[in-house]
Amino acid sequence: MDSTSLARPAPSLVASLAEGVAGLRIGIVEDFLSDVSPESSAAVIAAGEALSAAGAKVDHVAIPELLLGLPAYYVIAPAEASSNLSRYDGVRYGLRVDGPDAETMNARTRGEGFGPEVKRRIMIGTYALSAGYYDAYYGQAQKARTIVIRAFEAAYRNFDVLLTPTTPSVAFSFGSKIDDPIEMYLCDLCSIPSSLAGHPASSVPLFALSPEGLPVGVQVLAPALGEVPMIRVAASLEAAAPPGVRGPVTP
Repeated sequence: MDSTSLARPAPSLVASLAEGVAGLRIGIVEDFLSDVSPESSAAVIAAGEALSAAGAKVDHVAIPELLLGLPAYYVIAPAEASSNLSRYDGVRYGLRVDGPDAETMNARTRGEGFGPEVKRRIMIGTYALSAGYYDAYYGQAQKARTIVIRAFEAAYRNFDVLLTPTTPSVAFSFGSKIDDPIEMYLCDLCSIPSSLAGHPASSVPLFALSPEGLPVGVQVLAPALGEVPMIRVAASLEAAAPPGVRGPVTP
């Protein structure tokens, strides 16, 4: 009943799992392959070969505009977080830390209720929305987002789904990048563009293992309302993963 919901029945994704990938047009986005680890790049190439063997039509495609997704997102998301969380006062919902007056109560509530990353994004977003910087940062980021959307539209005229790495590298040690926010943000390089465009994407996290035995994910991107072919491709990749690598294959 949400006002943003589509007034149409949702397709059955489970019913499509056994249909396979024969005839589907699949594009490997080559722009990400040079910016990721050798293990991540090799996993995408191997995934393309497996899908080709299963009957899909696989080709490489250049979409350099997708590289705009990461910097655009890290202006847009903090700006919108700053705008939305400016209304958080500890009165109507959420945590409340009392104080002698409303101003002190608000300050204490936000100080204790927001973690370091939330505070960092609020500060970045407040700066991007401030007078004199709105057009230079938030406005430009929204233009970059439109460029990403149009690039996807052009690519999906020729392909049903796209393949990219899920992350630029294999899994890293817990906490190893906590002191380097930029390095952490770069881990989102491949996963942000679809979210920025409002498109679905699915990660197949156990398609391959690195020499160290760490999982290497492959990501399947699809256009808006393209969940059915996306899930078909993801299921095919699960089934094609070597027996020692894959988890339980989706029934």
